[in-house]
Amino acid sequence: MKIKIQLRTLNSKLGPHRAFGLRWQSEAATPLFTRSDSIRKRRGASLPAALQNRAFTLVEMLLVITIIGILAALVIPKMVGRSEQARVTAVHADLSSIKTALDAFEVDNGYYPKSMQDLLQQPNNAKNWHGPYLEKVPQDPWGNNYLYYYPGKHNQNSYDLLSVGPDGKEGSEDDIGNWTTK
Repeated sequence: MKIKIQLRTLNSKLGPHRAFGLRWQSEAATPLFTRSDSIRKRRGASLPAALQNRAFTLVEMLLVITIIGILAALVIPKMVGRSEQARVTAVHADLSSIKTALDAFEVDNGYYPKSMQDLLQQPNNAKNWHGPYLEKVPQDPWGNNYLYYYPGKHNQNSYDLLSVGPDGKEGSEDDIGNWTTK
């Protein structure tokens, strides 16, 4: 970057004793420093009022922090509730896909499998097995295995398929099964 310094005077005559200010010329920008600004800086004189009030006060900072805190208190609980709702929706989707695989096994073989492993590997007594019906047995969003019972406790003529929910305990209120309607 080339910088050229040009000395300017009131009467357009060049000379250091009559200098009005320095003008810095470069390819990028052309700032202009006047004589009055340079004198104030040298003598320690105060800056103009517009330049003195360029900071935030403590009250302004506290007000902004309070507003951000109030907004966070309103938004965060709604986001947490949505994530739990999304987990429950994912369980219902998983149960539906496992149910489809169990029904396909039943159509092919005439009976439901004894365990979910029969959906992955052909059991000895399945003569018409066209699987695997699942790539792998999924886990629920809380990291627990889905439970499968045939014959079912809730569906005597069919099967029970359930997630034990966030607490990880079977038989509690948060269980989600193929017999629940949520």
